[in-house]
Amino acid sequence: MPLIDCSDIWFVLHTQAEDYVMRKPRDFDAELKALNSKAKLLRDRKLVQLGELVVATGADTLPIETLAGALLAAVKANDRATQEAWRKSGAAFFQRTPRSAAINAGRDAGGAAADSGSAQSPAVDARPA
Repeated sequence: MPLIDCSDIWFVLHTQAEDYVMRKPRDFDAELKALNSKAKLLRDRKLVQLGELVVATGADTLPIETLAGALLAAVKANDRATQEAWRKSGAAFFQRTPRSAAINAGRDAGGAAADSGSAQSPAVDARPA
């Protein structure tokens, strides 16, 4: 005498199959595509912010070779004291009001005041939290 009849097994399996809902499989290709798109947007935003920083500091008045040389020297600098002084100067730049930052940047760059008719970039208004 069998413990479970064949028809009973089918009924149990059939009932379990109705209760079990398989989750939707993840679309890894779509997720990777979305992540790559987001990474591209972040890279583009970074480039725009770097350009805004160059304009906000008045460094756009320098010849491109001079600006590139200064940036290369900053990257190669190993002196912690010099890097700390640069960091403090940069932090002080972002603490200033947008108008005084533009005026002071214009004076530092070439001795002339900043153009009062130019639009202020949003990067100057952003302060680190």
